[in-house]
Amino acid sequence: MKLPIKTIILSLIATISGLVVLIGYFTSPNGLSAVRQVILQWAVILFAVALIAGVINLSRAHLSKVTAGQKGWPFSLALLIALGSTLLIGLVYTPTGRPTQWIFNFIQLPVETSLMAVLAVILTYICARLLSRRLNLFSILFIGAVLLVLLATMTYFQPKIQALNTIYTWVTQVWVVGGVRGFLIGIALGIIATGLRAILSIDRPYER
Repeated sequence: MKLPIKTIILSLIATISGLVVLIGYFTSPNGLSAVRQVILQWAVILFAVALIAGVINLSRAHLSKVTAGQKGWPFSLALLIALGSTLLIGLVYTPTGRPTQWIFNFIQLPVETSLMAVLAVILTYICARLLSRRLNLFSILFIGAVLLVLLATMTYFQPKIQALNTIYTWVTQVWVVGGVRGFLIGIALGIIATGLRAILSIDRPYER
C-alpha cells in the first residue's frame, strides 16, 4: 500500500519529535535535552490553543441552542453566563486574585463536594442492588468496604469505636493506596504503549 506524501511527512515529524523528546530525557542539558524543552513548550502552546478552540466551539453550540429556543436552553444560557463572567473576572483580577479565589472556594469547590456526596449515595444504591441480585464473596467485600467507609467517616461513631478507625486507617493506607498505585501503573503502561505506537507510526491519527 502506497502512502501519500502528506502521510509520510507527518509520520516523519511525529516520529522524530517523539524520539527527540524520549532521548532528551537521558542526555545532558546541552544536548537533545534543550531541544526537548523547546518541543514541549510548543506542545503546551498548541494544547492551550486547542483548549481555546474547544471553549469557542462549546460556546457556539450552546449559543445556537439558546437562539433557537431548543429544549434545555436555560441551562445553556446559565453555562454561557457562568463561562463569560468567570473568564472576565479571571482576565481582570488574574487567576490568583481575590474574586477568582472566591469563585473557586464558594462555587466550584461546593459543586465538586456535592458530586462526591452523590457518588456516596450511588455506591450505597449499588450495595442494595448487589444484595438483592447477587451475593458472593466479591459483593460481600464491596459492601463491607462501603459500610466501613461510611461508618468510619461519621463523627458519631469515631470517638466510640476505636477499632473501627484502626481498620479504616489500615484499609485506606494499605489496600486503597496499593490499588491506586496499580491503577496508575496501568495508566502509565497504556500511555507508554500509545506513545510508542505514535512514534513508530503504527497509529497515525493526524491522517484524518
